[in-house]
Amino acid sequence: MTRIKSMRRLLVLAGLVAVVVAAFVVARTSGGDPVTTTGTRYAVTVTAERNTIDVRLDRGEADTVTIAAVMTTMGHAIPEVTARKTAPGHFVAEGELFFMTGAWELSIRLAGPSGEETLTLNTLVTG
Repeated sequence: MTRIKSMRRLLVLAGLVAVVVAAFVVARTSGGDPVTTTGTRYAVTVTAERNTIDVRLDRGEADTVTIAAVMTTMGHAIPEVTARKTAPGHFVAEGELFFMTGAWELSIRLAGPSGEETLTLNTLVTG
């Protein structure tokens, strides 16, 4: 009987750890929270919400920024969109970008005097 109680406790503890880890991951990547990634030529901070993707250059100079997204868990993809330049080093794409909330992989293609490079990052899109 003691062995069964120990197994139950272990399973409950494992479940609690899984919930805590999942909550931590969601909190770190929740929609609207900035995600930073660095490549060879560029570094960017990206904020992705259901209808807006905001790209701020932290390093490098770009004239154009295009963004494609894939939801690998569901097999969905959005066509590449061109972000408009709103200020030096700041680009925004708007519209019906994400038709579903969840985890998306963004491919951000930057081109300009610093060269061309594609940066990839993961974000959680909510609401």
